[in-house]
Amino acid sequence: MTDLMPAVHQPETETWPTLARPRSNPVRRYGAATAIRLIAKDLPATIHLDSNRSYGLGGPAMRVHRTAAFLDRLGQDAGSGFGEAYLAGDWDPEPGTDLADLLVPFAERFSNEETRHLLPKWAQSLRWLVTRSQPGEQENDRAGARENISRHYDLSNAMFSEFLDPTLTYSAAYFGADAGLDLASASYDELTAAQLRKLDSILDAAGVQSGSRVLDIGCGWASLAIRAAQRGAWVTAITIASQQALLAQRRIAEAGVGDRVQVALRDYRDQIGEFDAVLSVEMIEAVGEKYWPVYFDAIERRLAPGGVGVVQAIVMPHERMLATRNTFTWVQKYIFPGGLIPSIKVIEEVTAQHTGLRAEVVRHLGADYARTLRIWRNRFIEHWPAIGALGFDDTFRRMWEFYLAYSEAGFRTGYLDDVQLLLTRR
Repeated sequence: MTDLMPAVHQPETETWPTLARPRSNPVRRYGAATAIRLIAKDLPATIHLDSNRSYGLGGPAMRVHRTAAFLDRLGQDAGSGFGEAYLAGDWDPEPGTDLADLLVPFAERFSNEETRHLLPKWAQSLRWLVTRSQPGEQENDRAGARENISRHYDLSNAMFSEFLDPTLTYSAAYFGADAGLDLASASYDELTAAQLRKLDSILDAAGVQSGSRVLDIGCGWASLAIRAAQRGAWVTAITIASQQALLAQRRIAEAGVGDRVQVALRDYRDQIGEFDAVLSVEMIEAVGEKYWPVYFDAIERRLAPGGVGVVQAIVMPHERMLATRNTFTWVQKYIFPGGLIPSIKVIEEVTAQHTGLRAEVVRHLGADYARTLRIWRNRFIEHWPAIGALGFDDTFRRMWEFYLAYSEAGFRTGYLDDVQLLLTRR
């Protein structure tokens, strides 16, 4: 497949914020070292800060190679410093320690009501000194949304094809009720069947059958659109990622459903027409809080009488969403610019206040997503020589390994969940 891919994006230093070592600040460095001691005193992990200082209760361990640079990054930006230090090579898991296993104890602190804050209350009051706000250039108006989406989804079709399964489905798979969290047994060989099971679960929830008119908002590489067309549905699939749209069109033709699927490079706000089913899989995270009412209103406006919508969404606890919605996180800085993960509660509130829709959770896929991410990360690492040959450098490799492991830890601990929501008119 790779020889048919559009030209790949060649990473450059300006593609993501500079990783140059931050300016040394003794006060901030001391504050970061103090924070580490406070965080690690009851943390079931170990932080080897240098040859003489180790903190934590044991368990998965990390080794800091450049203590001064590590502390400077933490002291400069609490939201991004830890992950940024990994990108720069300031620290690594100890040999034999899986990166996601190391990140789980940190994620567990956030997902537990009693230990949600890593720092004591007096220290939390000082977080504003090292917390950044989301920059204005990541606004998700039509132009901004296209730029934000392109920075991730147009990186390289060839790169994504190296670690996704043959359906090129870039969202949580559905392994079934008995999959559990036995990640040691997670296998690439089971991924395609699990992705097709997920696609079918969405189509079943929406009642898609032969003759159904379907709108797929944020269609990715068209796996859901193809699956719907194979049922005999008529599908309009829209995306604002140009390279993604090109490959989606090619895949639709290769699947023999080109007469039933139309791919359009179109913003969801500009779509017209009526559909029996409006589907959107893990796109709401890129919409931005300001536009959530617009997004759900667009879904409602496109629904024909009696039609239903199905949205698959990554979600977090409502209190954490409120606490972090105005901060600039590592994921927003390096992976998904302009993004914000909603909560189930806020989706229910937005649909109730701004639309005539009712949102009902029909399936939780958090554990399935942890398994999906483990498979993707193993595959990414295994296929790194081919990915690196596309023009991506070692910083990019560390960035994506951290992103996939960081996300896996979030789903393993319940800090993140993935839900399928049925939208019907009240």
